[in-house]
Amino acid sequence: MRKTDGKSMQLFWRRTDMDGLERLALSIGTQGIDARSTVLCLEAGGCRIDYRWTLDAEWRTQSLVVERWNDEGHGALHLERVGSGWRVNGTSRPDLDGATEPDLSVTPFCNTPPIRRTPAASGEQFTLDTAFIDGPALTVARSRQRYLRQSSKALRYIDLGLSSGFEADLTVDDEGLIISYQHLFQRIAPPV
Repeated sequence: MRKTDGKSMQLFWRRTDMDGLERLALSIGTQGIDARSTVLCLEAGGCRIDYRWTLDAEWRTQSLVVERWNDEGHGALHLERVGSGWRVNGTSRPDLDGATEPDLSVTPFCNTPPIRRTPAASGEQFTLDTAFIDGPALTVARSRQRYLRQSSKALRYIDLGLSSGFEADLTVDDEGLIISYQHLFQRIAPPV
């Protein structure tokens, strides 16, 4: 993890829809944010997914590297911001031009950048296109989502794209990091 002049923290989430656990090491500094994580999923034979997410000081993704290990072996995907577009494994993806942020299926951390852009007043909303990454499959497709602010620490997530019709209530901390993601994730504190 890069040295920062800010703060570092470790977060843990458990899946609530299946057996799974994530450990995220997060470093927040004035020059940017570095997130490194390991996700263990037991569904469909199980898999391990590691990711390294690099964001600028405004919480805009600069790059995301996702590695997956499962019965099929090891696979990797590298997503990199290039102007208003994205490269996937070094190849330009015009279909992702204008997508605001990546959305990685296996982690609630992907919700933090859009949550931080959602206006603070109750009833305000933020709609964006994303580069949706299916973690186990290592595929990328354009999708659309909306965040509706209910209070300073509560939002409603509405999928308008690949999982159209899916909605969930989100509870967040002061940084915009998920505490509870209805149907999918719950932050847990490790034993002391």
